[in-house]
Amino acid sequence: MNLNLNNKNALVCGSTQGIGKATAMALATQGANVTLVARNREKLKTVLAELPQQGNHSYIVADFSNPRDLQEKVIKFIEKNHGFHILVNNTGGPRSGAILTAALEEFVNAFTQHLKCNHVLAQATIPFMKEVGFGRIINIISTSVKEPIPGLGVSNTIRGAVGNWSKTLASEVAAFGITVNNVLPGFTETERLNDIIKIKAAQEERSIEEMTEIMKNYTPAKRFAKPEETANVITFLASETAGYVNGINLPVDGGRTKSL
Repeated sequence: MNLNLNNKNALVCGSTQGIGKATAMALATQGANVTLVARNREKLKTVLAELPQQGNHSYIVADFSNPRDLQEKVIKFIEKNHGFHILVNNTGGPRSGAILTAALEEFVNAFTQHLKCNHVLAQATIPFMKEVGFGRIINIISTSVKEPIPGLGVSNTIRGAVGNWSKTLASEVAAFGITVNNVLPGFTETERLNDIIKIKAAQEERSIEEMTEIMKNYTPAKRFAKPEETANVITFLASETAGYVNGINLPVDGGRTKSL
C-alpha cells in the first residue's frame, strides 16, 4: 500500500493540538509539505519546529470566527506560494449543554466556525485541485453525525449540517479527481475530551477518575483513542490509495457508534 505523499501540499486546520496536530505530523512524515492553520502564532511556531525537516512547511495565522479573513489569507498564501492538494478541515467543537437551553448565538457561532469556514476553504483550494486532477478534502467532525450525543445539543446540530454539506460537495467534485470524506472521531485523548469529562463529572457528582472509567466503558475497546490513530486514518484518505473512497462518514471510535 502506497501512502507516499511526496510533492503533495496539505493545509491542516486547527493544527496546534490534538487530532489536528497529530494529522499534520502524520502527513509530513509521509512526505507532504504541510501548512498549519490556527489563531495562535506562538503555538504554530512550536508545532512547525516539530515537523520533519525534509518538507517545505509553513503556517497561516487565522481566526475561524472570521471566515472571510480566513479565506483571504489562504488565497493570498496560494497566490504567493502554492496550491493545496489536501485540505483537512478541523476546529474546536461548541461547548456542551442541552439543546433547549442553548442561545441562538451559539448556533450562529458554531455554524460560522465549522460550516462556513469549511466552505470558504473549499472554495479557495478546489480550483488548484481541479487544475492538477487530484484533491483530498477531509473533514474532522464527530460520531454525532450518525448518532446524536446527549449533552452536546449545538454540536450535534452543526455536525449534521457539515456532514450533509460534505456529501453534497463530494458528488459535485468527484469527476475532477477530488474526494470529500468525513472522519468521525470517538472519545480521543484531547483537551476537548478532558473538558467534557470534567463537566459530566460535576453534573453527576462523580470524581474525574470515576467519570473517565465510565466513559471508557462506553466503548467496546475499553479505552480512549490516541490522536495519532485518527491521524493515520486521515493520512490514508489523503493518499492516492484512497482514490475511490468518496462521500463517506468514517467513525474512528473503537466500535462505540451503534448504527451502521
